[in-house]
Amino acid sequence: MMGPEIESLVAQVARLPGLGPRSARRIVLRLLSEREGRLLPLMGALAAAAQRVVVCSVCGGLDSVDPCSVCGDPAREPMICIVESVADQWALERASVYRGRYHVLGGLLSAIGGRGPEDLGVGRLLARLDGSVREVILALPATVDGQSTAHYLTERLAPFGVRITRLAQGVPVGGSIEILDEGTLAMAMSARRLAE
Repeated sequence: MMGPEIESLVAQVARLPGLGPRSARRIVLRLLSEREGRLLPLMGALAAAAQRVVVCSVCGGLDSVDPCSVCGDPAREPMICIVESVADQWALERASVYRGRYHVLGGLLSAIGGRGPEDLGVGRLLARLDGSVREVILALPATVDGQSTAHYLTERLAPFGVRITRLAQGVPVGGSIEILDEGTLAMAMSARRLAE
């Protein structure tokens, strides 16, 4: 029914988070039906992103410059917000509730997943604590792995004498930061508390 090129495209689109084969087929059909208006611009955007987007050597975020535009912004407050993923960083930026810098861990400590402290770029984080950082905010999910990671980071950050806080109200246990709405994120950021 579909040629190998279409089947391959459907398979690739279906691999994206939140999409299954049926959704992928609908997307591919729309793209192919509207080549000039949708498919070709998408191809151009994907090619440009593949060529130009890099991981920031300072914070681990994504941008087309290194260091990223957040790390390079002198107007940012002297704080670091530690997040699990770039999606969490983008959610906080979208909510406009935080004007400091970030540190993207790229995951959480997980005995089951085989992810240890060396996999989280903690050394890169500690190197950023040069005395100019006043506060480190742990914006990690309220899961077992999130709590373990927060506890580990609190112990590693304590000798630096920096204020360590955690997000508070509004972040549900077992919830992920990237799916929260801006109002909930704003409340959680404003009601943060000292980490224990």
